[in-house]
Amino acid sequence: MHVIVTGGSSGIGLAVAKAYAARGERVSLIARDAARLDQAVRDVQAVSKGGSSFAVSADVSKHEDLAFAVKACETANGPCDVLIASAGIVEPAAFDALSAAAFDQQITTNLLGTANAARAVYHSMKARGQGTIMVVSSGAALIGLHGYAAYCASKSALKGFAEAVQAEAVGTGIRVSICFPPDTLTPQYQREMTMRPWQAEVLMGKVKPWTAEAIAQRIIAGIDRNRSKIHFTPSLMALAYLGPFIKPLLSQWYRYRLKRGARETHARSSTVHLKTGISSGIDTPKL
Repeated sequence: MHVIVTGGSSGIGLAVAKAYAARGERVSLIARDAARLDQAVRDVQAVSKGGSSFAVSADVSKHEDLAFAVKACETANGPCDVLIASAGIVEPAAFDALSAAAFDQQITTNLLGTANAARAVYHSMKARGQGTIMVVSSGAALIGLHGYAAYCASKSALKGFAEAVQAEAVGTGIRVSICFPPDTLTPQYQREMTMRPWQAEVLMGKVKPWTAEAIAQRIIAGIDRNRSKIHFTPSLMALAYLGPFIKPLLSQWYRYRLKRGARETHARSSTVHLKTGISSGIDTPKL
């Protein structure tokens, strides 16, 4: 079996690639950074149980480059049996503080990059009457988060994309699935946490992130069981299936917590001012 993974140089993509390699499958990696890809291939080869590995650098947002990369992967390892579309980026910032370029990049990479990957394998899979496409979305697709306007938009759009392609793929032999991972301990997550707004933390909490390996195992198990959707936690599953009932209550609770946080921030600022006679420098959130 040949598995192609976009975003395969690190994080969930690399973990999935290593897990498949450990099962003896042929694995191809696609990512932008050639140096990181070289290391990723070595990591995959280190755990491989006889399957071949291949890597090619490409930007998923450029459909012609990605189509060429997929063709190279199939030349090296045969027709694609499973596509894991996991390439993605996140750049947390309030909507009015986020540059247009940063907003567009998240939409282009996360949404259009996934569509480009699916397009690159779809015709071949349809002609052969078999194949699996796994869309890696996010728990952020299920609810809006402060500072994540672009990311939430791109990841929730993937849900509509996957469902539409699922409908089109009926009778073709192609299986289209989507998964909604929670916070996952990856290099990107570590960078994201340095920029995550406190308002988002109020809603997301301080839940320990999953390991990329645990996410990968759940994704592969879902593919093996022909699951059309994969949820990772009870709370995300509740949001997915009971969102219209849960979100109004969650919204009320969230507004209350934001106001409480603003009061606490103001109280700390006032205390520092009284004790030192100097402004604390902490901006009280404008709610």
